[in-house]
Amino acid sequence: MQGERLGKYLAHAGVASRRQAEELIAAGAVTVNGQVVRALGTRIVPSRDEVCLRGAPVLPGGQGERLYVLLYKPSDVVTTAHDERGRRTVLDLLPQEWRARRLYPVGRLDRETEGLLLLTNDGELALRLTHPRYGLEKEYHALVAGHPPPEQLARLERGLLLEGEARPTAPATVRRLRSAGPDTWLTLVIHEGRKRQVRRMLEAVGHPVRQLRRVRLGPLTLGGLSLGQARDLTVDERRALERAVGLTRAAGASGSPRRPHPSAAQRPRQQ
Repeated sequence: MQGERLGKYLAHAGVASRRQAEELIAAGAVTVNGQVVRALGTRIVPSRDEVCLRGAPVLPGGQGERLYVLLYKPSDVVTTAHDERGRRTVLDLLPQEWRARRLYPVGRLDRETEGLLLLTNDGELALRLTHPRYGLEKEYHALVAGHPPPEQLARLERGLLLEGEARPTAPATVRRLRSAGPDTWLTLVIHEGRKRQVRRMLEAVGHPVRQLRRVRLGPLTLGGLSLGQARDLTVDERRALERAVGLTRAAGASGSPRRPHPSAAQRPRQQ
């Protein structure tokens, strides 16, 4: 039969044992070409099919050099590798030599949200970065309508129940940065990754977001990047990221630093 059994592929990629891989498939945690697959006998062609575990790409074991790219995502760009509606994606901001390495975004930023986004072809690291177990910190700067009083900021810090959710959000760290006329800049640090979470949290306390920017992901920050620019991680940054999610590896698995890559979408920073 053509191809390789999906469970065997996952095991060889190093993300699970053979038995654990079959449990993940049966639980609906694995997609092939965007479709959930539960049949244990499913076969895939690694050079053709896109396999993801909980949304993170799973690449063949032993596949070429890993690449880690830090992008300052502009708004009006979708966080996906491919868009059926033909909208501009984060991969469109990268040079062809990087796109050819099968990079995927780690997690998501809303189309309207700008800021730090990591892309990689390292499926094992991507899986850990998106797994709730590791609770990687994500820091945002949000321009919100009005001037939130202390009691509303305290609600965000304690955690609150969002519409349609069965459990409240985890405690957040919230701090007022400065006023901006009738609006206010806040900084929020969260550990979860629910859909449109920061926007929904601020909407719930009566201060909807006017502008949102992610400025930190775990140990990674935007640094000197301008809007629309990208660069690959330094060795120290990659190792700090691995430490943050308890991943231990031999040295030599990262790319070399490069100058930032300017996008055609680049425009002056606004804050």
